[in-house]
Amino acid sequence: MEYLQLGRSGLRVSRICLGTMNFGATTPEGEAHEIMDQALELGINFFDTANGYGGKARGLTEEIIGRWFAEDADRRQKVVLGTKVFATMSDWPNDGRLSARHIVASCEASLRRLQTDRIDLLQMHHVDRNCPWEEIWQAMEMLVTQGKVVYVGSSNFAGWHIAQGNESAHRRNLLGLVSEQSVYNLLFRTVELEVLPACRHYGVGLIPYSPLAGGVLAGVLRGEKGERRQSDRARPRIEAHKSKLELWEKFCAEFAEEPATVALSWLLHQEGVTAPIVGPRTLSQLTGSPLRALQLNLDSSSLAQLDAIFPGPGGAAPEAYAW
Repeated sequence: MEYLQLGRSGLRVSRICLGTMNFGATTPEGEAHEIMDQALELGINFFDTANGYGGKARGLTEEIIGRWFAEDADRRQKVVLGTKVFATMSDWPNDGRLSARHIVASCEASLRRLQTDRIDLLQMHHVDRNCPWEEIWQAMEMLVTQGKVVYVGSSNFAGWHIAQGNESAHRRNLLGLVSEQSVYNLLFRTVELEVLPACRHYGVGLIPYSPLAGGVLAGVLRGEKGERRQSDRARPRIEAHKSKLELWEKFCAEFAEEPATVALSWLLHQEGVTAPIVGPRTLSQLTGSPLRALQLNLDSSSLAQLDAIFPGPGGAAPEAYAW
């Protein structure tokens, strides 16, 4: 397994991040425990979850991880644990978003569910336009001082928000954001315009989610079966990008690699990307393409071919929109 520092922090994380969104929602607890066991055996030390994960039972995913930690104390010491705050957890008006009250209460609740004394990376799941940065950093600073949070990250932030957040943190002499979790894959490259340049400038590690575009980049035209690939949500996306997907799957076949492997490898070749999130529903989905992607080298010619199939936003970012 390869390891990189998370942004400008000194924290070293595996180049593959284990996403747990399926745990409890589609993956039974026993299988989820097996997946986490295997992840550690493979050297994956970076686990990502959220307070709102668990399907209809919000918080269930954290509880599943917590019970796994409770079975063996050594597991917690090996894992770099990231969770999130923002989701509305009840009908009460202050049980969601990024008020200082909710950040603190959400952190305490996550600690209980996860059966741990600290969260290594507390990520804001979305920007809260109605909450001032001074309030957010006041809450985060208190949690860090108390030892309940070690690092702070963001998710679904624009480049402007990353700049705002880090400049506000710097005024308080805080470390600020060390990571940003964004949707990023060959089909959806919008982050290259401003988010990725902002991350590079501020030393924020980018953690891409949906690296296979909801399964669309995993070989859908070959007739492979898969719940997400064949879902009603995926079908319009497949039809809209069918010509690109035909070229994509032809490229992968000629390259003699599985499409999912190439898609993950492409992300690993992008400057500023720390660790794509792989969210397996089954054990086999963890042990296949992610490991091969770490070994796969895409030369400049191959990368150029992929750019031709899936053009990015175009131009030198972040000024590309202006020219």
